[in-house]
This record gives sequence, structure tokens and C-alpha cells, in this order.
Amino acid sequence: MTEILEKYIPQASVVSAFELIKTHKVHLKIVNERVTRHGDYQKMPNGQHKITVNASLNKYRFLITLVHEIAHLEAFTKYGRLIKPHGLEWKRTFQLLMLPFLRPEVFPNQLLPLLARHFKNPKASSDTDAKLALALKQFDPENDKNYIFEIPFGGHFRLYNGKIFKRGNQRVKRFECLEVSTGRTYLFNPNAEVEFLK
Repeated sequence: MTEILEKYIPQASVVSAFELIKTHKVHLKIVNERVTRHGDYQKMPNGQHKITVNASLNKYRFLITLVHEIAHLEAFTKYGRLIKPHGLEWKRTFQLLMLPFLRPEVFPNQLLPLLARHFKNPKASSDTDAKLALALKQFDPENDKNYIFEIPFGGHFRLYNGKIFKRGNQRVKRFECLEVSTGRTYLFNPNAEVEFLK
């Protein structure tokens, strides 16, 4: 398992990540990219804990996602299945599990202050933290995607499902976007990845 982990997460995090997997008896499955999520946790009918993580993630995002999902497992085990999936119990668990990884041997120096800020109150997805998401994106392979906040007002973009939108005004955090074919307005997180139609 450590040889597999070495392909997906920073070298200095492999031993600690493997210990988490072993301690929690996790069946880790690395899967093809899913557009809607980076990973997920399921307790199987046979009682086994299965965590899936997208193979396409860069090594820093992969590690954060893996620990995020193990935090779900640990929080549900410790506090019961009735807690909110991303509630206070999960946040505290995620913070504690992530703390040993927040060091310069694991993450580049430019990410550490952003991670420290993010983990004061971790969100359901690191993607909802615009500064952290943008910083993590620089470690992704080159692609033709842009974030919504990079699309100019009135600019058109395409989603992974082929639907075309026109970017509108920014509300407090999210952007109003008009679906061109239906005229319906949707709200998008600022760092949703889309294809800019120039």
C-alpha cells in the first residue's frame, strides 16, 4: 500500500497516511475523475469502511481529500451516525487528523499559511476556500479550465455536462449565472471550474 500511496501523496506524508488507513481498516479505492466530488466515504453493509479518492488530484489535494474522508469515518464512529456530515464533530476531527501533516516537509511553504487559515474552520470542500483552491490549482497539470471568478462579466462558459451559461453579478460570495438555453439563473461558487468560451 505504501508504494501506491507514494504515487499520489507527498513522500513525507506516506507513513502517517498509511497508519491512518491501517488503524481505521480503510479499503482505499483510487478512482477515475468524478466531476462532482474529489472523494467519498461509505460504511459498507458488511461493516467495512470504503474511501474513494479521484486519481486525477494533485498530491496535495489528494492528501487533503484522503484525510477529509478518514475524518468522516472517525467522526461517525466516535459521535454516531446522526451528526451533520460537515458539522462541528467532523471539523474538530479533521483538524486533529490534519495537524501532523501541516509542515514544510509535506506541503510547500506558499500553501502552509493558507492551509493554517483554512483549518481554523474547515469547510465541506477545500474548493469553497477560493484562495486555497487557487493556490492548490497551480500544482494541477495544465488544463483549459477557468474558475468562475476569472470569467469576465457577461462572458460565456461551458460546464462539464455541455450546458452553456453567461456570467452575471456577484452576490455576497457566489455568482449569478444565466443558463443560455433556458434563461434560468443559477448560483455558482467563485472557484467552480468551467470552460471559458472566448
